Amino acid sequence: MNTPFIRNHQYNYIKKQTDFLLNTLRAVADRRVLETVRYRSSLNVIEAFPTLGENQQQLLQQISAFETAYDFQKYLSGLEPYLEPFPQITPKQIQKLFPKNKKLKVPDLSAIDFRYMTYLSWIDIATNKLFIVYPFEGQFIGIEGRVTPMNKNGYCLFCNRQQQLAFFTVKTRLAKSSPDDYSSIGQYICIESQECNHRITDTAALERFILSTRA
Repeated sequence: MNTPFIRNHQYNYIKKQTDFLLNTLRAVADRRVLETVRYRSSLNVIEAFPTLGENQQQLLQQISAFETAYDFQKYLSGLEPYLEPFPQITPKQIQKLFPKNKKLKVPDLSAIDFRYMTYLSWIDIATNKLFIVYPFEGQFIGIEGRVTPMNKNGYCLFCNRQQQLAFFTVKTRLAKSSPDDYSSIGQYICIESQECNHRITDTAALERFILSTRA
């Protein structure tokens, strides 16, 4: 039985390394350079995981042995059974994260492939609000805010890739202030969260933003 251990953003990072390695193989003839790139790609993948068992490490290190696009695609497909999906969540749990939204419209969870998701996000067009649910340290965090499409491409805070952006603003209560004192935190993010989830390779910026809204 395959024990899942690869989170979505780590899988995306592995895909990024396979793309880089394949492009190098196509462009570079010097065997010494290629061996260095193979070693570096393998090391990068291993370092993307805080802890690994011996079998898990051996599985990931296979990235350095391939030559063709077919080899790399087969390698990535072979990793899919090890994907650790977004933690199971119910509509009732989501509603509890946003208690002030009595008529919250929860997305159809049955239509989502949670293996390829780092954060759950959807837009309520009626209210022009974006909702994000993120698992952090054994619990779910929910944040909401106004979303403004920018009709331009730029770098998303979460995935750090150039995509069509929206400006997302979240109200946050100021530390050591009265309950009525709020500030706003805003960042440019992908307007299409599905694309963002397919491209995110590191959760640090996402987590910093989410935690900053809970000050």
